[in-house]
Amino acid sequence: MRFTNLTRGAGIGSNCYRLDLPEGAVILDCGMHPEHVGHDATPMLEQLEDVTVRSTILTHAHQDHVGCLPLLQSRQRGMPVLMTPGTARIADIMLHNSVNVMIRQQEELKLSDYPLFGHRGVEMASRMWRLCPLERPLTLDGDRAAGADGSTTVTFHDAGHILGSTGVMVRSGGKSFFYTGDVNFEDQTIQKGARFPEEPVDVLLMETTRGDAPLPEGFTRIKEEERFAKAVAAALETGASVTVPVFALGKTQEVMAMLWKMQRERLIPPTPLYVGGLSSKITAVYDSMAGEVARNLPHLRLMNDVAPYVAGGSEVQSLNPRKRAIYALSSGMMTEHTLSNIFARKVLPDPSQFLFFVGYADPNSPAGVVRNATQGDHVQIDSKGAAVPFLCHRESFTLSAHARREDILSYAIKIRPKTILLVHGDDPAVEWFKRELYSALPGTKVIAPPPGQAIEL
Repeated sequence: MRFTNLTRGAGIGSNCYRLDLPEGAVILDCGMHPEHVGHDATPMLEQLEDVTVRSTILTHAHQDHVGCLPLLQSRQRGMPVLMTPGTARIADIMLHNSVNVMIRQQEELKLSDYPLFGHRGVEMASRMWRLCPLERPLTLDGDRAAGADGSTTVTFHDAGHILGSTGVMVRSGGKSFFYTGDVNFEDQTIQKGARFPEEPVDVLLMETTRGDAPLPEGFTRIKEEERFAKAVAAALETGASVTVPVFALGKTQEVMAMLWKMQRERLIPPTPLYVGGLSSKITAVYDSMAGEVARNLPHLRLMNDVAPYVAGGSEVQSLNPRKRAIYALSSGMMTEHTLSNIFARKVLPDPSQFLFFVGYADPNSPAGVVRNATQGDHVQIDSKGAAVPFLCHRESFTLSAHARREDILSYAIKIRPKTILLVHGDDPAVEWFKRELYSALPGTKVIAPPPGQAIEL
């Protein structure tokens, strides 16, 4: 086996990895960096120009893992792409939305190479998507009759991150390679925790997202949800609105379910909820697949039972924070031109408004800037508008869809790999895992693979 990190610039962004096997090269994920544009947003696909890729394996449908998949497929005609049914349905929505975003960026930024692919490209790409069940070995073509001839097998395992997310076990030539993808071992409101294999493996490729995020003594998710409920109730009691920047995929559905439970338990009063158009499309997939996947609250249908108002992009321009309402608007990082970014211009300068963060935000993103700002600062949340005074109430909650660093460290120790590859994390996060793994597994080789450099396993 040989491994190459194709994530341009490493860290959290255009996640993409190459695994060379006796049967050919396999690509693991093919994302687009949500904060960059043009060439800088893509993986290092130029390294595959003279390579015939055997197949691509997709762990889940977040933009930083799926965003450049049609671009790769257009260069690798006939290449099968393996993924779960949930990932396929959501990826189709995410990629068509990405085309719309790139068309707008082409007009605004005068990018000659945009869009990287069009709606027709997404449709053509999806014809080679192979829908794969969980916990059943498959061939690299997605054939369910796998392993009889000793060929490479691929097995998907529920990663507990979002609908359809998986970790992937690859077995080839008597060796085992396990990729966690984005993982959460803890139950969320809808999503059940990961169910990963626990036998020893030769190589573990693991995410490190929260390696630089220590939790306070005694922290539990249940206590954090209670703290969030009290904060929402207190804000609504003042007659104000609450704005929660959320990712359209995963976090929106979790927050909707959380608010529904809080209202049923009378922790917060019945309150109008606003979500975005992309969020509503993805939520409809969550509802339609509720009986097909393992999840908490299997009978909950969010679009019917929560019945949110759906706000489109043009409506947000004229939408003003109304009294006693909740706005769960994407994106979670308040990226420029998104609903949460546009709405934030109305919320930030108003001392009566409440802004609650519930997930990860890149420190350089608008959400990261606001989270780290001091009350009274003027904050720059887009490239063209004037800085906005930060006067609203702000609070942050740890309700992440990524595993706590202690949980993913425990998993690595349990399966005792011979080699561990650390990816999907900022430098301080990777360094924490290095230190802890060196101490806990002195016989294991621990590597943070630099972009573009092949590593023999």
